[in-house]
Amino acid sequence: MRNPVSAYGFVSYLHSRNRLVDFINHKTLFPTRVEFHDYLSWAADGMRHAVRYGHEVVAVRQTGDAHVEVESRDAATGRTTTVRARNVVFGVGLSPVVPEGVTRSARVWHSSDLLHRATDLAGTEPRRLVVVGAGQSAAECADYLHGTFPGAEVCAVFSRYGYSPADDSPYANRIFDPDAVGEFFSADEDVKAKLMAYHRNTNYAVVDLELIEELYRKEYLEKVRGEQRLRIVNAAKVVGVAETSEEVLVRVRSLLDGASELLSADAVVFATGYEPADIRPLLGDLDEHCVRDEQGLPVVERDYRMRTDRTVHCGLYLQGGTEHSHGITSSLLSNVAVRGGEILTSVLERRAAAPTLLAA
Repeated sequence: MRNPVSAYGFVSYLHSRNRLVDFINHKTLFPTRVEFHDYLSWAADGMRHAVRYGHEVVAVRQTGDAHVEVESRDAATGRTTTVRARNVVFGVGLSPVVPEGVTRSARVWHSSDLLHRATDLAGTEPRRLVVVGAGQSAAECADYLHGTFPGAEVCAVFSRYGYSPADDSPYANRIFDPDAVGEFFSADEDVKAKLMAYHRNTNYAVVDLELIEELYRKEYLEKVRGEQRLRIVNAAKVVGVAETSEEVLVRVRSLLDGASELLSADAVVFATGYEPADIRPLLGDLDEHCVRDEQGLPVVERDYRMRTDRTVHCGLYLQGGTEHSHGITSSLLSNVAVRGGEILTSVLERRAAAPTLLAA
């Protein structure tokens, strides 16, 4: 979206993998997750010279000039390194969320745990697996477990009557246009809230229609055969989770009649989403100088720079965690290249505007 002839673009990736013609013949603009993962890995490999993999940032400290010190720890050796920078971009991502009172364990998973936890179950022939949630991740977890463990019953539990399809229609998709970010940023707070409510079904708690239809097809076919393994427990919620040494007990209550059912399972997966990771531990004392709104969220300028008091002379930018100020696109990859370009432009323009200060 930022540079259509970029050497790191998807078309360049396809060409380097000798699959451009095959992709064109496939006649779809939707790569699989496997292919998109490979694309991101390919792009990351091209940036190894500029990235310190295997390092964890542990502190960001302001110095006496227009710089900050960024301290990181080598995950393998424990050795720490400090670098000076005039600007820092925080792209700390998202943190998994599970319901209050639920603790993740070897049998109680978040959807982000699925692949490596499912590997632990290989060869154990689980009897029943429970998936909680109504969004894309929940549906994919149910589908994956159903196919991976052919002897297990998979119970999908969610409060809706059925999975809701994602709205990916052309006009709704305009909420993800680069220009929509500036429009959302300039809107009144009540308008922002309405737009978020109107268009949540483009990304949150919704499922691709193709997957919905595939799950329904499998459930129906099992009913025909009289060997139902995929069980949809709709209009219900999980009200309790308890573990024993051999199983996890999941209590489910119907929202329709209040009836309660206890599901004995080998594992339960909570596909209950994510929240922006908190950057305050990294900011340390710098956080005192960052302006926040009434909800405690950082006040962010249009160029993604955090608003600070006059004592902070370095640039603190957010790559993510700005949905409240810049709209739903902030949490997705669709605008990441454009956003990165805007941050870079901001850094260069501010540097040119204050050459004396930044020369320190």
